[in-house]
Amino acid sequence: MESYKAHGIVLHTIKYGDSSLVAYILTDTHGRQNYLVQGVKGGKSKGNKGALLQPMFLLEFEGIPSRRSQMDRLKEIRLSEPLQHIPFDVRKSTISLFMAEVLYRLIREVEPNSPLFGFVRDSVIALDRMEEGIANFHLWFLVQLSAFLGFYPANDHTEGAWFDIAEGSFVETFPDHALALNRANSALLATLMTTEASELGTLQLARTQRADFLDAMLHYFGYHLDAIAKVQSLRILGEIF
Repeated sequence: MESYKAHGIVLHTIKYGDSSLVAYILTDTHGRQNYLVQGVKGGKSKGNKGALLQPMFLLEFEGIPSRRSQMDRLKEIRLSEPLQHIPFDVRKSTISLFMAEVLYRLIREVEPNSPLFGFVRDSVIALDRMEEGIANFHLWFLVQLSAFLGFYPANDHTEGAWFDIAEGSFVETFPDHALALNRANSALLATLMTTEASELGTLQLARTQRADFLDAMLHYFGYHLDAIAKVQSLRILGEIF
């Protein structure tokens, strides 16, 4: 079968045998795909493919379809946009781990989704380049990601409103089912809906506010997509921010 060229964003890797990895990659041409990457470890490996397969790294690669398994193979790999700061800044690398884990758990489609791929790629580049507002970036990312997953808030916020998790909209009366963000988190949700990544430095949030809002957003995501449960990177995220 003929090989194909694609762009990808690394979500997760696991060891496979003595010298190979399985890489879970969000691609621009095939949605999420699983790839067998051979020769990552061992004396005969060429280059250092493993170093290119870090969470949220942006790749260009050649994929080789497989008739015998559900995994294609990665042949040629290179960075399409080398990251200057994420690998070396503990704050940015922690957020990128969180982003990768969330996407790994939630994105399953194997069809191309250009808007989603473009959003994730642009988000990685924005995080890598930003100087202010880094501590708020993961909150903004979750809010914006909800638009690509089908449960972005359905209406605009009004002062004093609650956000109804079940209905996915802002409401003026606290819902009987009690599945709602409190007023402070509802207001912050509305703010993050209309804030650009470059403007996150203008949001002055206390550590407790960020933690409470993150917990509320994961509850909202979990209501719609239970795969978000047990995000392992939350502990590290809480220690940093």
